[in-house]
Amino acid sequence: MFSSRAGLVLLISAALLAPPAFAANTRRTAKTAHTSTSHKLLHGRHKARRARGQQAIDSNRVTQIQQALIREHYLTGEANGDWNSTTVAAMQKYQADHGWQTKLMPDSRALKSLGLGPDYSTALNASGSSFALPPSTGAPSTQDSGFIAASGVHQ
Repeated sequence: MFSSRAGLVLLISAALLAPPAFAANTRRTAKTAHTSTSHKLLHGRHKARRARGQQAIDSNRVTQIQQALIREHYLTGEANGDWNSTTVAAMQKYQADHGWQTKLMPDSRALKSLGLGPDYSTALNASGSSFALPPSTGAPSTQDSGFIAASGVHQ
């Protein structure tokens, strides 16, 4: 019995210590060790990131902003459409005087205050729109009377 146990232990130990014949090679070569990002950076083949969002203010819009700042006495001279340091400083001063942020340019509240907000005059429902109450027929219907009584509002 002792010899069979010793033989069994020896057999199990040998099986655990010996590498199996069917195991895959897990060693990585230098070429496959790179991640895709480091590989691109090392070989100079990485793509430049595409800038998103608005990158610059249109010169016509800058001219409008400059004209509004001149009108409000925050900028002197002629509006030239160039978003330069003088225009930036004037816009920052205008925004700071109104208690708005001065880091991001320009603030939407400042543009609205300068009269440069969105124009809804060409919207589909802008011309001839009326927000008046619908015409009254005189006496309320019985259902309306019930709602009025239940609401506790007296007309």
